[in-house]
Amino acid sequence: MDTKVKILVVDDEDRNLRLMKLLLTSFGYDVLTASNGEEALEMAHDIPPDVILLDIMMPKMDGFEVAKQLKREEETKIIPIVMVTALNEVEDRVKALEVGADDFLSKPVDKTELKARVQSLVKVKAYNDHMRNYQKELEAEVAKRTIQLRQALKKLKEVSLESIFHLCRAAEYKDENTGDHIKRMSHYASAVARKMGLNKQTVEDLLYTAPMHDAGKIGIPDHILLKPGKLNDKEWQTMKQHTIVGAQILAGSGAKFIKLAETIALTHHERWDGSGYPKGLKGSKIPLIGRIAAIADVFDALTSKRPYRMKPFSLKEAFNYIKEARGRHFDPGVVDAFFAAKDEIVLIKENIEVNVKEFHF
Repeated sequence: MDTKVKILVVDDEDRNLRLMKLLLTSFGYDVLTASNGEEALEMAHDIPPDVILLDIMMPKMDGFEVAKQLKREEETKIIPIVMVTALNEVEDRVKALEVGADDFLSKPVDKTELKARVQSLVKVKAYNDHMRNYQKELEAEVAKRTIQLRQALKKLKEVSLESIFHLCRAAEYKDENTGDHIKRMSHYASAVARKMGLNKQTVEDLLYTAPMHDAGKIGIPDHILLKPGKLNDKEWQTMKQHTIVGAQILAGSGAKFIKLAETIALTHHERWDGSGYPKGLKGSKIPLIGRIAAIADVFDALTSKRPYRMKPFSLKEAFNYIKEARGRHFDPGVVDAFFAAKDEIVLIKENIEVNVKEFHF
């Protein structure tokens, strides 16, 4: 690899080019020459020099315009430019500075001054190159670390979700179907939320919070929770308390998603027409996440084995039930989103051991 310092000399007079090349070569530099502005711009891009010695007074494109274009472009803006000119007016030098010149040499050029100016600017260019390379390396390292952090965060979320699933089984640990139920139900809820156009964070939050909807069942006696057949009035009143117990268990957290879980635990049995429990909330007074959790919970309950039901509903029967309960049990808008997500709902249902990696946001 050629590491020799390159100097580009730009001048429309051939004798000036020959003289400058002779001098600079004697200093140990590799010298490139261009006889006009257009050629200089092309060479600066093709073979980037370390310093450019640029004549001002040239036909077609003068040195001011060449310097302006070089300093405007990312690839060439850090190349130091020395204006070589016979012009001595202050206005000319100010204009040169304005377009990006880094230094000046007056014609006729003094050999000692030329050597000193070029040596100084070669050091400037080397420093600029070092800083640019350092910045690129730093940006690459930041990008690499960012990818690693995202992967670690993704893994942490997956582990957290699995932890939630396992902990939620404590609420109904004697029910062998509970683990699958909370997985399916949480994915149903997320699918519906996504079809409703809720933001990515809310959709993801539902995946994490919906599994805690029945946390309060840990406080319901087994003889009621697992009773085959219909509950009597007293037992039913006790069963309904699981919503309040769940909310109490989850209350007081500073974490946003635990607060959402508290809301879901309390409101997932409320009904659109006001006939639900525990508070008999009606319509939009029921929090949206509670309305979404309700339809997800009911659909999975209908299509799953339960102690109080001879056999689960078929998918067709369950979908018909949801449709008929639109505007009574369920928010009409949530029902519409549920059916818009029907294909995904069926996929989740058929894949009991749902893997969170298969459902991206």
